[in-house]
Amino acid sequence: MYSFVMEDVLKGLFIYVPPGYVACVYDLGRGVLKKVLTPGLHFKIPFWQKAKLFNTQTLEYGITRDFNPENLKAMGDVPVGAVTKDGRKIAVEGTVLLRLDIHQIPHIWQTIGEDFVEKIIRPTIRSRMRMVASRFEQEEIIGVKRDAMETELKNELERIFYPRGIYVENVLLSEVGTVVGGDQKKADKKEDK
Repeated sequence: MYSFVMEDVLKGLFIYVPPGYVACVYDLGRGVLKKVLTPGLHFKIPFWQKAKLFNTQTLEYGITRDFNPENLKAMGDVPVGAVTKDGRKIAVEGTVLLRLDIHQIPHIWQTIGEDFVEKIIRPTIRSRMRMVASRFEQEEIIGVKRDAMETELKNELERIFYPRGIYVENVLLSEVGTVVGGDQKKADKKEDK
């Protein structure tokens, strides 16, 4: 009996929130509480309240060949295929830096859930990247207008993500390859800024 009290009740009384995270609390009587718990030790009601940690640090969404598409919850994707203004098929790699709005996290948890990467982030980045790439010719993306494409892509992503509580800190394109017969060939390699 003593071990039950020590393990289940006392551990259930507290939630430790590490630096760079916040906790949302689900209360059986009131649902997801609007107030988030900041880093530190907090009291919660055992068996009645459940807490979920959310990372509030900058998240790196890497678009690269090394990404494992079988892990749907991972922050990233395989190179995104697109067609440029001049009709060329390209595969784009890069990084999108994101951050969750602390005050919107209860809303994100309630309306989207924990798998917001799979539901919102990945499909939106794929769609907006294809749309923005179609506004430029391949030579422009590789050369002088790369910054313009990054800026347009950032603006498009902000327009969709910001109302949902997700900040877009930066978009960095690292490589644009041409797609020839289904295979990707390197057309350009540029280091992240």
